[in-house]
Amino acid sequence: MIDLHCHLLPGLDDGPDTLEESLALCRRAVEDGITHSVVTPHVHPGRYANDARNIAPAVALLREALAAEDIPLALGFSGEVRISPEILPMVQSGLVPFHGEWEGRRVMLLEFPHSHLPPGSDKLVRWLLQRDIIPLIAHPERNKDVMRDLARLHEFVQLGCLFQVTAGALAGRFGEVAEQRAREIVTAGWATVLASDAHNLGARPPVLSEGLAVAVDLLGEPAARALVQENPWRIVASQFRGAE
Repeated sequence: MIDLHCHLLPGLDDGPDTLEESLALCRRAVEDGITHSVVTPHVHPGRYANDARNIAPAVALLREALAAEDIPLALGFSGEVRISPEILPMVQSGLVPFHGEWEGRRVMLLEFPHSHLPPGSDKLVRWLLQRDIIPLIAHPERNKDVMRDLARLHEFVQLGCLFQVTAGALAGRFGEVAEQRAREIVTAGWATVLASDAHNLGARPPVLSEGLAVAVDLLGEPAARALVQENPWRIVASQFRGAE
């Protein structure tokens, strides 16, 4: 399986603090059947000052540690980009890392605040689309506005956004409402990928299998498998080709 959203790099955000914690998360991912993880530190101006310049060397160090520990996990990287006006100049300056491509457009993992959908979000999405950047919306099922009303997603569906549903939400780790919304998004066919959004070994582990099992019940085996294999690989294959 391929995990397109996880926080495995040490010391960059609210994920692991130490290399040892990072390696423990990577071992857990491998135990769950994850072969490729795309690490996505928060890119959140004013809170987490991450961009392509500091993420890439952190990935290189973790890759070296994985090789030294003989942990068979392939690493790619991108960022979880918090929606804000500050990201516009970052995009224009080439500081925002992308996952890869989907139908000829670069893919950005875009995060809304958990509390609401900010006014003007649709305008920022349109700005990105005009520049051939397609948002992969992170964990929409856990946004409070969407939890109150699933219809709040309709405009972003119509704009052609991709959606990343959290595997743990499908499995009930984030409460009944988030579970219901996750199931509805998956059943509606809006979900592009399942991802772990892993932060730690406790409440937020790097596990996809539990969400995949629910998706199999909802969609059947082939469509569910596409959410953790074919679709994520389609997005990020360019990061791994030639490196394996």
